[in-house]
Amino acid sequence: MKRRAALALLVLFGVACRPAGEGASGVAADPLAEPRALVEQGRYDEALAVLGDAADAEALFLVGRAWAGKARTAPLPAPAPGGSTAGLLLKDEERRALDAFERAVAMRPDHAGAHLAIAALLTPYALERAAAERAALARARRSRRPPEPPPRVASGPDAGVERVLREYGSAVQGDPASLEAVESLIRFARSAGRLQEASAAFQELVRRDRENPDVLVRYGDFLAGEKGDPDAALAQYAQALIWRPDDGATKLKMADIYLDLAAAHIARQEWASAQARLLQARRYAADPRSRQAGRLSEQEAYLQQIRGAQPGR
Repeated sequence: MKRRAALALLVLFGVACRPAGEGASGVAADPLAEPRALVEQGRYDEALAVLGDAADAEALFLVGRAWAGKARTAPLPAPAPGGSTAGLLLKDEERRALDAFERAVAMRPDHAGAHLAIAALLTPYALERAAAERAALARARRSRRPPEPPPRVASGPDAGVERVLREYGSAVQGDPASLEAVESLIRFARSAGRLQEASAAFQELVRRDRENPDVLVRYGDFLAGEKGDPDAALAQYAQALIWRPDDGATKLKMADIYLDLAAAHIARQEWASAQARLLQARRYAADPRSRQAGRLSEQEAYLQQIRGAQPGR
């Protein structure tokens, strides 16, 4: 009995001596749990009231999220006289969100979420500005005059493509395991026509999700299409087939590339190289009913006809 009483006193003493804010499990309660939940529920004004004068990076990040949430339903600002910057005006709520995110980054430079939020907030403005710059350059070429100065975000920061690329890059570095940040960087870089940056981001995505054949196929599609690098695309498709050897759709993509390369060799009268490409295409156009098998038969017949018509053959 005495031993049980002593143990009970020790337990009671331990509970009484726990620091304030510590739960029954002995783990400190999250002081930002309530405002975080309010932000997730879309109750932004309540979250801002609870956060008050946020003093640390994570609290500032939540303040920024709350203001960014309010911005989604806020009316657009009135355009400047003449309407020249109508698409480049930050809403007041966006400016408040941006200020909170930037203060969070100043306090914690590796805050991946804040960097990602800044990039997401500025992305539409950066793309609008890039489009305006391209239009100004096209007008200058037609009129043979110097291009107009690039537009800037009214009442706000530099929202150019370079700034947004830096923010996405910082988000990627700040969270070495995140796929969201890399995917966002890929989308933005492609939209902005920054193919080198998009390719580098795809390489990072492949590194982080290395056993996913879908990622390899997506990278191959990008290389074959926008980047115009068929040989690099073939390498990615081949890697995807290691993980998914029965992927018929990817094999047909490879067949198409080899057939395109063969056609280019035929156009330059490089018969041996064309024949080599057709042999490679045959490995991947196994389905005789496929469009690629039809192309292969046509090119092989044409090449045989040309080579058979040459003197000495």
